[in-house]
Amino acid sequence: MMSGAIPDIRAIELEVRPLLVSGRYEEAEAIVRPYLASGTGPLVLWKLLAAALRPQGRIAETRVIQEMLVAHVPGDFPARFDLSETLLLSGEFERGWREYHYRYSLAHTAHIERKVQRPRWDGRAMPGKTLLIHDEQGYGDTFQFMRMVPWAKEKSGARVVLEINAESLSLVRRSAGFDEIVVRGTLPPAFDMHCEMMSLPMALGLRLHDLPGPIPYLSPDPQRVERWRQRLADLPRPLVALVWAGRPTHPNDANRSLSLGELAPLVQAGVSFVSIQKGPAATQAGSPPDGMRLLSLSDEIDDFEDTAAILSVTDLLVSVDSSPVHLAGALGRPVWVMLPKVPDWRWLLDRADTPWYPQMRLFRQDLRGDWSGVVSRMAAELARCRAR
Repeated sequence: MMSGAIPDIRAIELEVRPLLVSGRYEEAEAIVRPYLASGTGPLVLWKLLAAALRPQGRIAETRVIQEMLVAHVPGDFPARFDLSETLLLSGEFERGWREYHYRYSLAHTAHIERKVQRPRWDGRAMPGKTLLIHDEQGYGDTFQFMRMVPWAKEKSGARVVLEINAESLSLVRRSAGFDEIVVRGTLPPAFDMHCEMMSLPMALGLRLHDLPGPIPYLSPDPQRVERWRQRLADLPRPLVALVWAGRPTHPNDANRSLSLGELAPLVQAGVSFVSIQKGPAATQAGSPPDGMRLLSLSDEIDDFEDTAAILSVTDLLVSVDSSPVHLAGALGRPVWVMLPKVPDWRWLLDRADTPWYPQMRLFRQDLRGDWSGVVSRMAAELARCRAR
């Protein structure tokens, strides 16, 4: 691994890292490759090479390097986390979930780890005891992994206390699998063991064929549904909800988001669109593509209860990879997801469906950064659906 003299590794890093940040992966690879041509070289250069290969979609090559890094330095937790995402992306759940635990060893995620003076639940039966399950990451993660709370209750035989973020609390109250629910930031009742929501797959031994489980597992508020049904009653059908950008602070946002103008090919006679886009990108709804009948609801949406009700009234959600996708899936609503060339691990590889949500279709980029093919295929499919 460490044989062979490498000139000024720090200089190579300083040259390559800006290329990775700016998405110039082929250039980064071209710089690093010669130093590793013999099959040996410093670990830091192998890490840079893996970081250049993965966004190009060269997953098998990336995995070989990641496996080598973990084998040589098992205490390199960021390398183990990188491997976990590659394993999960490849559908190798058993080992992938184990390695995914190392997410708490990263500089940008260490702050979210719950410091709990109780053991983490490992899937054992614990009748007569109390299990605390707590969410930990984004809203979409909460919606996606909520399905496993009833599974954990059944397997553990325990009394389950669910700790949830305030924004999702009222929606999650109507779901199943817990005996008590508390809001994150408050003191939970006494418990014997705990488990992060996204560690439930490891504790449960989740496999691909265990998915999706019962769908829907979240439900909208009937009063909100009626309110939004009346609000949208005059719009011609089909009624398509749109989300074209994710949270700007997300580390992968540049890779997953696009502009409203890029959705212009979706414009078709008789189709009505409603924007449920939040954040800075919502202002784009003020200047929709020519011919697009678009009603912006962004300023009228107060919380996820409103979003859930709108999704229950509309015919389809078209969205980038963001929390409304998981909310729609958990509600059992039809949703089309626009995915980058190399997506987040949960969407797997080379498939137009997902085991997580049976009502969901995936539209993937053929070329990195090119949304035109994705939108063109969606437009054609929308036309076919209307013709049926």
